[in-house]
Amino acid sequence: MDFGEAQGGTTTPNYWLNYKNGLSYQVISQTPQYRVMSFDELQRTPAAIAGQTSPQLLSNLADFHRTTTPLSLNHYNVQPIFDVYAGVQGTDLGSVSKQVTKIVAKYKSQIAKASSIVVRGQVQSMNQAFFDLGLGISFAVLLVYFLMVVNFQSWMDPLIILMALPGALAGILWALFVTRTTISVPALMGCIMAIGVATSNSILMITFANEQRRPGLGGHDSHTAALTAGRTRLRPVLMTALAMLLGMLPMSLGLGAGGEQNAPLGRAVIGGLMFATLYTLFFVPVTYSLMRRRPPRELNE
Repeated sequence: MDFGEAQGGTTTPNYWLNYKNGLSYQVISQTPQYRVMSFDELQRTPAAIAGQTSPQLLSNLADFHRTTTPLSLNHYNVQPIFDVYAGVQGTDLGSVSKQVTKIVAKYKSQIAKASSIVVRGQVQSMNQAFFDLGLGISFAVLLVYFLMVVNFQSWMDPLIILMALPGALAGILWALFVTRTTISVPALMGCIMAIGVATSNSILMITFANEQRRPGLGGHDSHTAALTAGRTRLRPVLMTALAMLLGMLPMSLGLGAGGEQNAPLGRAVIGGLMFATLYTLFFVPVTYSLMRRRPPRELNE
């Protein structure tokens, strides 16, 4: 017990009635702090007992002993907790999170069943943000696919168009690895941008290839139509990709105050578009020539 904060109080509640407002107030008597600065003074504190004319000493009614208590008590969802703070210096939050998770898994089996260890803070926010963005990217790809199915009236053409996305994802991971950039929320936002541009370039390629298979435009087979589309649409695809690459180059350098915050976005876009453009110009036409042997349905009607 900290004698500097020890106080004596009555055990039998007393109330005082305020006749002006009709409210009763509890009256509590306290021993001044300067009179309870030691065990001896605390034990000599008088305590009035109902039915007795003379008060008793507090030492006759209670036992005293010293103990250790925390200086501050924290609560989370009403439950008492002990906060252990950890900071990140010179490394990324993800690697620190993995090490902390290993330590937590090690000691979870050693604590009581009524206790638990929970990792909170920025790690929890990071995992939730990554999960939401990953889920958003997956749903975006599916929605774009079904939208193109309605537009092309085919299940095959949208699938061929999306063949450029593996190249975009590979380029994003390569760019982040080469530049020693960790996966972050800006990097995932750059992933969404790279996927969008890669999809639009592939749509341009496949649409032109389908046009070349019309009887009025020569009625070419899939191989010739894909070769013509790759040669004719080379300039528009390169112009679109280069415009985005050059626009993201200053951001990827991370120059100026706070530039490192948005640098992962630029690096992800640059790496994704570099590989996605190669896939669009080479891999997508080859896939079209192999998987689109039959002309589109509207060309046969």
